[in-house]
Amino acid sequence: MKRTGHLSASEAAAALGVSRDTLYAYVSRGLIRSEKSPGSRARRYHAEDVWMLVERKQGRRDPSRTARQALHWGTPILDSEISLISEGEIYYRGWKVSELARGSTFEDVAALLWGEPGGVLSDAVPELPPGFAAISRVARGLPTLEAFQMTLAAAAAHDPSAWDLAPDSVRGAGARILRLLAAQAVGATPSRRPLAEVLQRGWAPGDRAARAVLESALVLWADHELNVSTFTARCVASAHANPYAVVVAGLSALRGPLHGGATEQVEALFDEVREPARARAVLEARLRRGERIPGFGHALYPEIDPRARVLLELLREAKPGCEGLALADAVAEACVALVGKHPNVDFAGGAMARAFQLPRGAILSVFGISRSAGWIAHALEQYAEGRLIRPRARYVGPPPRT
Repeated sequence: MKRTGHLSASEAAAALGVSRDTLYAYVSRGLIRSEKSPGSRARRYHAEDVWMLVERKQGRRDPSRTARQALHWGTPILDSEISLISEGEIYYRGWKVSELARGSTFEDVAALLWGEPGGVLSDAVPELPPGFAAISRVARGLPTLEAFQMTLAAAAAHDPSAWDLAPDSVRGAGARILRLLAAQAVGATPSRRPLAEVLQRGWAPGDRAARAVLESALVLWADHELNVSTFTARCVASAHANPYAVVVAGLSALRGPLHGGATEQVEALFDEVREPARARAVLEARLRRGERIPGFGHALYPEIDPRARVLLELLREAKPGCEGLALADAVAEACVALVGKHPNVDFAGGAMARAFQLPRGAILSVFGISRSAGWIAHALEQYAEGRLIRPRARYVGPPPRT
């Protein structure tokens, strides 16, 4: 059975191995959410809730199996109001992200994620400590996310108000963090300019189309439920570490090649292909060597990643016929033909970098800045929860010795 989206009554009952009357009893007890199907009198049932009950039944029969699988694309383990992945789409607090990406600024989306819809990112500019310019210059010699972490560590040491975990204070710290990261990414001084404009001025000066697409990319990457970096950030927030520490922790997880680091693999793939005519041959050679093709497929989207779909559409509108987009289209067509997988958002980010000739590592910078807004949103939620996240380990080592 599918784990996201909705199921019909017959599908839900079959998955649970119960009658429809028992299914309705589960709904009345609040164990499964249901709602009217659009254009029909029938009701549909949340697949995630059904899956949780299935997992619970299996856990009673084999507790050790459930413990092993709980953190591997399995049962949801935290309640959250921030984002929903359902039926091939992602929503921020109920708003479809593919629509937000076409009509909202990143600042407005950050405000939505932080629980103040209609608000704007704080106008406050971070007060830079003495010697910060020298620290920033050293950081620019480091890889993208390590530079971000160094910058935040220096700024956090001189921002004692960040230890105030009241919601408004956390939002203020979040705003300062985002402005610091955007400025660091392009070697600028933090300012009140819109963040997409800061990036566009630093990477593609004079190209207004780049600003619009960068804005959309920031919106599309802002949150994605409990991925590894967000779960890491929530664990750190549960210990009541300040927002700077939360974002530094999230950046550490994002750096991994199975997460945000995949954007660097996509850039390397484009370098290897070089021209559209070579796309299929390069991908075939990778498959023969047993190598993966980065930037394709996503466990939560059986078809195309909706974030990739929107970003690629925007690129075609902004840069029709450009060489970088032609290269990306050739690689995507070859991968779909060879292994049947569609582009994910990492691939679309690489296509954006090619289309606008952004510097190396720019896409990972966009990812880090954008997702930081989501981490702050999850920190706000976790601070309000007030409980430490502390899973237990299932010990499989040698028995205790005397």
